[in-house]
Amino acid sequence: MKRRSQVAMTPDEQHTFLNNRKTIVLSTIDKQGYPHSVAMWYVMEGNDVLMTTFAKSQKAVNVRRNPKVAVMAESGETYETLKGVLIRGQAEVVSDLERCVSVLVRVNEKMMGMTLAPEAVDMIRNGQARKRVVIKVTPEHVSSWDHSKLGGIY
Repeated sequence: MKRRSQVAMTPDEQHTFLNNRKTIVLSTIDKQGYPHSVAMWYVMEGNDVLMTTFAKSQKAVNVRRNPKVAVMAESGETYETLKGVLIRGQAEVVSDLERCVSVLVRVNEKMMGMTLAPEAVDMIRNGQARKRVVIKVTPEHVSSWDHSKLGGIY
């Protein structure tokens, strides 16, 4: 059996892993053709990855120019604990206030581990959401690895 298939996560394992990570790295392509990689807070919606950014940010500019992106979540400090999911797909910039509010609320609740009060949601709606957009990444190809599946044999 090839090592790649030995360490690959099942779709359920990928889903659990992505829902439990707090930060993902988003890689877009800049106008010179170089990768532009940044850490982002995110939430999952089915298989799609959702995050927000300022409407004029470099990553939003890059996605509008070229929607091909990669996102990667990873964990582990030693070889036998390395785990990760790499998603390559198409990104879309969504300029909708209520969609942005929804994603910002979900991201904040995930990061804080608690439900936001209605007043906090109103502050998001009337503040930061007005300057932001949603980046939605729809997967086309997913790779994953969980080196703990090797059982200490490398």
